[in-house]
Amino acid sequence: MQKLMVGLLIATSCLVFGPRQGCATDLQGSWSGGGPISFASGAKEYAKCRARYTRASNEGYVVSAICATASARAAQTATLRKIADNRYRGTFYNHEYGISGTITVIVRGSTQSVSLTSDAGWASLKFSK
Repeated sequence: MQKLMVGLLIATSCLVFGPRQGCATDLQGSWSGGGPISFASGAKEYAKCRARYTRASNEGYVVSAICATASARAAQTATLRKIADNRYRGTFYNHEYGISGTITVIVRGSTQSVSLTSDAGWASLKFSK
């Protein structure tokens, strides 16, 4: 009974005070936000995005995202795996433009920083639930 109470207390504190060391972060669901993107040509734009995270395993997710800038709209998919507490890394692919690269996600409570890097450019996005 005492172990159950301690486990419940830890789980509740993760929900109330947000993720921290030892607390699992669940990315599953819809996130939105945006940030600057830079193309290999040197051009820069601001992108607004919506992403949907679906759990693929205990420590992995599949992501579907749609981002739009003033000049274009693009859909990407990504796979992520947990590399540390509240940190995920993986690969993304944009079928329409044939672009692939790496994606890194760092979660802080109900916000996340998303970095994408490829030969075509990079993006630095902030998402929230």
